[in-house]
Amino acid sequence: MPPGAALAVAPDALLRRLRQRHATDPVTHVERVPPRAGVPAPWPRWAPEELRAAYARCGVATPWRHQAEAASLAYDRQHVVVATGTASGKSLAYQLPALATLLADPRATVVYLAPTKALAADQLRAVSALEIEGVRPACYDGDTPRAEREWIRQHSRFVLTNPDMLHHGVLPGHAQWSGFLRRLAYVVVDECHVYRGVFGSHVAHVLRRLRRQCARYGRTPGPTFVLASATSGDPAAAASRLTGLPVTAVTEDTSPRAGVTFALWEPPLLPPDPTASPAPPPRRAPDAVPSTPDADTDTPLDGAVRNAGPTLSTGASPAGRRPPAAGEPADLVQVRRSALRETADLLADTVAAGVRTLAFVRSRRGAEVVATSARRSLDEAVPGLGDRVAAYRAGYLREERRELERALLHGDLLGLASTNALELGVDLIGLDAVLICGYPGTRASLWQQAGRAGRSGQEALAVLVARDDPLDTYLVHHPEAVFGAPVEATVLDPANAYVLGPQLACAAAEAPLTAADLEHFGDGAKEAVAALVDAGALRQRPTGWYWRHRERPEVDLRGEGGAPVCVVEAATGRLLGTVDGGSSHFLLHHGAVYLHQGVSYVVDALDLDDGCALVRPEEPDWSTHARDVTSLSVVSVRSYVDAGPVGLFLGEVDVTSQVVSYQRRRIATGEVIDTRPLDLPTRELRTVAVWFTLSPESLAAAGVNPADVPGALHAAEHAAIGLLPLVATCDRWDIGGLSTAVHPDTEAPTVFVYDGHSGGAGFAERAYGMAAAWLRATRDAIAECGCEAGCPSCVQSPKCGNGNNPLSKPDAIRVLDVVLANLPQ
Repeated sequence: MPPGAALAVAPDALLRRLRQRHATDPVTHVERVPPRAGVPAPWPRWAPEELRAAYARCGVATPWRHQAEAASLAYDRQHVVVATGTASGKSLAYQLPALATLLADPRATVVYLAPTKALAADQLRAVSALEIEGVRPACYDGDTPRAEREWIRQHSRFVLTNPDMLHHGVLPGHAQWSGFLRRLAYVVVDECHVYRGVFGSHVAHVLRRLRRQCARYGRTPGPTFVLASATSGDPAAAASRLTGLPVTAVTEDTSPRAGVTFALWEPPLLPPDPTASPAPPPRRAPDAVPSTPDADTDTPLDGAVRNAGPTLSTGASPAGRRPPAAGEPADLVQVRRSALRETADLLADTVAAGVRTLAFVRSRRGAEVVATSARRSLDEAVPGLGDRVAAYRAGYLREERRELERALLHGDLLGLASTNALELGVDLIGLDAVLICGYPGTRASLWQQAGRAGRSGQEALAVLVARDDPLDTYLVHHPEAVFGAPVEATVLDPANAYVLGPQLACAAAEAPLTAADLEHFGDGAKEAVAALVDAGALRQRPTGWYWRHRERPEVDLRGEGGAPVCVVEAATGRLLGTVDGGSSHFLLHHGAVYLHQGVSYVVDALDLDDGCALVRPEEPDWSTHARDVTSLSVVSVRSYVDAGPVGLFLGEVDVTSQVVSYQRRRIATGEVIDTRPLDLPTRELRTVAVWFTLSPESLAAAGVNPADVPGALHAAEHAAIGLLPLVATCDRWDIGGLSTAVHPDTEAPTVFVYDGHSGGAGFAERAYGMAAAWLRATRDAIAECGCEAGCPSCVQSPKCGNGNNPLSKPDAIRVLDVVLANLPQ
């Protein structure tokens, strides 16, 4: 089916067909997002005729009103952020002033920053298609051959790159870029809502370092910043924090929009398995109840498992339990179908119906599993049809990514299972449906992903498939939290000392810091420089502060725990892909099963020093799941609320974690085959946490027996982690947790929830400020779940290092009732 062809099945009819695959209706809510007519505007008078004609050749007769407004502000040298919906044409808002300036000034230059290589490559195609003479657009990133880099520095006037390359390549080599920086007219920051947390705080300082170098080479005033964002809360304030400059926001979306049918889908319960083994008896929990990273971890360490895989590759997950019927054995309880398996079947059904579909999956391994399962189902129905489905994720080689993008754009592929690598503004023309496997963490991401469909002006279908997770379960049964709530504000903190100090070190390595330079870096810069001097990293001279070492500072913008690890096929030496250093402990340990484009490999060796994992092809009938242990100590308290028997705290903590073993589980059933030990180094993290304490007397008064306190706190901790993304712009893998009946630092029953990044990412602060709303939603999610003893939809975590023992759902509600009764509302 070529791009733009009529949809084979209308969205409403397609949804009816999909709903019929189960005996009970899995759809909990259908929201109809109506179409909207566009509001055009005339071309700005300053737009040259040559540029208007180029857009006309590409099918753009006139801009929409918000495009013209944002472009005119930027052309007048005002910093601007355009924050409108998916497919609203934000690209034209920054291309128009930038290209007009390049035509008017043959020496001017533009730099475009994208958070992903796919987005930069897509923008390169768009700018090149305009065929503007003398612009010579080019991508400059880690995939750019070295032979081309010198040509780009000397001749390209529109360089498309990413913050990582700006940080690692352009700014350290600023002398080679001096001519480009001296003439830099515009800095375009695309999809700027992605720059949040620690990553966003690092990027904020990379932009300040860029401004500093432009000023050093004589660019006065500095370049104009044009930012593009998905719809978000207070985009002007977020853009100002990111750039360090006053920014004007354009937020009214005047583009036309196709209608969207948006369904919330809860996978059905499966029949009880009479062959299942009885559950093991509960065992006593240690003081610190660890959680284990796997898919969406409860205990991240510096972003270590951002891309780890799902708990079960296929089949049922131990979830969604209902109370046993009268006379039914307690172990014969129903389980809910896994979201991965459900998404794979839905993807197969839509492809079989000729509907071009993109399935978003939260993890790399999950995307591989969904694509493989969908291909298998399609080939069983129509041999060869499975070839029209593929997986797409970070870690693929450049050639593989470009070929997949081309195949989807040209209709060779009908279905693609992707991580959020394709969430951003890549122009996927002709998509008809989007499947979202699990809530992506924020409403902004949800609408970004749903907006990938319907780009050719046709009606589209979006389906959110709920995982067995407290937040997902809450949302599919509370649609007002999805469709009636405002989009979250972007959270970042450039003053984070764990970000500011390393970034000042990078700036000093590029050129000595002066007192005037420190104004670029904002609050805390003077104190951070003094600390670097005390640590011996900087030397103060009358002319400024100088970097003392020969090597450059090692700073990881994304907080992913080190350089990427190469995955190499041992027999051939072929490079399969890469995994970020932090995730390697969980994905590439000895014995791990690694998936790549549907092919399964087993890891023979992981060399962390050389950054290499050797693998061999093998198709085992089991999957692997790393287990870790975690401990936590309180360093300091920043703020607290004394609520009688309840205390609420915000402060710094030290978290120590180590991957100590891995489980092998049957793919078909999830049965644990065995647990094997691992010898990997410990990882330490100083971060920010929010925690609450309760007095033993208040728990006793609420009916929580002393023996049940560990299970009550443990259950409350799991649910609180699952619900935090409801009030903070975080994903579940951004945060960790720990609970204990008596913590040595608090001397009381305590539940901790902490940011999984050095120095914190702002999420714990948000949780502290919204504690009442956050914990109220947590309490409601537990109470409203239909299970009897607790399930992954409320208090269980399939990653729990203590095997989800002990857990007490009724006592967790009592714990949260005590907290909410005493905490100020």
